[in-house]
Amino acid sequence: RYFRPRLLPSKRWSGVVKMGAAVGDGQGGEEEETRQAKEMAAARRRWETLIREQKIKTLTPREAGYTFKLTDKVLLDVRPSNERQKAWVKGSTWIPVFDVDTSSDLNGLSKKAFNFMIGGWWSGSSTMSFNKNFVQQTEEKFSKDTDIILVCQKGLRSIAAAEQLYNAGFENLFWVQGGLEAAEEEDFEREGSQAFKLAGIGGVSEFFGWTDQQRAQAAKEGWGYRLLFTGRLVFVLKNMRVLNFCLQWKDL
Repeated sequence: RYFRPRLLPSKRWSGVVKMGAAVGDGQGGEEEETRQAKEMAAARRRWETLIREQKIKTLTPREAGYTFKLTDKVLLDVRPSNERQKAWVKGSTWIPVFDVDTSSDLNGLSKKAFNFMIGGWWSGSSTMSFNKNFVQQTEEKFSKDTDIILVCQKGLRSIAAAEQLYNAGFENLFWVQGGLEAAEEEDFEREGSQAFKLAGIGGVSEFFGWTDQQRAQAAKEGWGYRLLFTGRLVFVLKNMRVLNFCLQWKDL
């Protein structure tokens, strides 16, 4: 019953996965957006077929946690480094399918600037680059008959990674639906400073506690959690008033 097929929930696929390119690089305009939407729809159909035919089996985070603890299956974390360093499952293997773009050429810098302007400052999202060596790095660590559970933050990149491994000949693949963001803390043994659900957030929205994940956390932890972020907001507003006063005094 743990390995029953589950179809991909359509509401999760608002992002675009471009195999071999960065996600959301801001190039192109309407024609590029149309092309990306078509690619995403085609990818989603492929993934649903793989799951329906049980070529890739599906696990909930809780099922994945029990399976990882009680069997010799590998847990492969394919998240980028900025998410992995906040929280990871103890004993898991890390091979990112996408990682933070560290290029400093003109093209890379322009992508980063565009990403920042369209909302990266708010969400903390980084420009990503595709790991062209993902399959090779996995093959170097594991034989193709190894039982591999793939997980990411929300489930999108891990199912894309599972498809790549399946096409490369890996036989026993399991996908964690919803990713670590859907996991409860007791589902896995965690290492790192953040809760699993908070590993994918950042930017101004995280600083002030205005993300959906933090609001859900606040509902569990009570007023102490809320007061932390209220204090940050009050501090910033107070300093803005001081700065504004100093600027006005300077003009006088």
